[in-house]
Amino acid sequence: MTPQTLPLDQYEHQLTEKANRLRQMMLAFQAPEAQIFRSRPAHYRMRAEFRIWHDEDDLYHIMFDQQTKARIRIDHFMAGSSLINTLMTEMMTAIRPEPVLRAKLFQIDYLTTLSGEAVVTLIYHRPLDDAWRDGAARLRDALRARGYQIQLIGRANKTKICLDRDYVDERLTVAGRTLIYRQIENSFTQPNADINIHMLEWALAATEGAQGDLLELYCGNGNFSLALARHFDKVLATEIAKPSVKAAQYNIAANHIDNVQIIRMSAEEFTQAMRGEREFTRLKEIDLRSYRCETIFVDPPRNGLDDETVSMVQAYPRILYISCNPDSLCRNLTTLAATHRIERLALFDQFPYTHHMECGVLLVRKATTG
Repeated sequence: MTPQTLPLDQYEHQLTEKANRLRQMMLAFQAPEAQIFRSRPAHYRMRAEFRIWHDEDDLYHIMFDQQTKARIRIDHFMAGSSLINTLMTEMMTAIRPEPVLRAKLFQIDYLTTLSGEAVVTLIYHRPLDDAWRDGAARLRDALRARGYQIQLIGRANKTKICLDRDYVDERLTVAGRTLIYRQIENSFTQPNADINIHMLEWALAATEGAQGDLLELYCGNGNFSLALARHFDKVLATEIAKPSVKAAQYNIAANHIDNVQIIRMSAEEFTQAMRGEREFTRLKEIDLRSYRCETIFVDPPRNGLDDETVSMVQAYPRILYISCNPDSLCRNLTTLAATHRIERLALFDQFPYTHHMECGVLLVRKATTG
């Protein structure tokens, strides 16, 4: 398999292998059968990064083979969205004859949306000047004249030139409701938009009839917060990255949601605040005692939840856990299974044709006897 081809006839087989692997990993926790969410077999990635190779008068996208490190020319990226593929051709055709745009161009990043918007970032190993800005503006205008909803950004050492804006606004229809999500360049966004919709709708189904308020850790741009807000009285969400917090605040306003509060702090810091170990100025205007959180939602990075946060989340009757690494998930479940049982399990095929698995688990506190 190369980035330009995908073994489409093997998709069902690889998905079955993932499902079987997840089933084996979850046997120790008496988990129910997983609900499986399929990706579209091709053109599923909404963002991609490519190195740029200069070969005399030619110029093209490349990737490196992960095993052999061999250079692979990429003229068509089958995993990428249709818009990424179209823009790849447009960008190379426009940049090749323009010295001011091609000189020491090192990398191009693409961020696209289902709603047809795109941010393209050109990364250089040289300073960027007014001549570059003028050339980039001409390229942007030419692409817009052909109907592309595109933003162009230039990056170099400690320099970022944004011609207009550095974000796109995605629109996702989730359980019959369209939500606006601002996605900022160089910030985390879910790469597979269709699977993201499946994750949001699964989380909504898992919280149907939920009581009280929701606490969310690692909320990003409010991806889950906005969708889940309809099932809770209030949502209190934390995120450490400034651009993501800024996007989340915009998304709350754009979607006219009035019951979500975002705090800029890490999960570890929030755990310390909840335990009374530290006081934070950022929490002065928030009365934590006013929240009646019966459910906690976590979507941690690959290393999962740290031990203190695992202990903290055990205090909640319902734990909704999205994991991008089943190994760290199982490590956390070893502790969580002492107090909670798995009521729902899901496999989201975020990255087809790879070993990567995205999982969803709903844990409910075990009944006490005595």
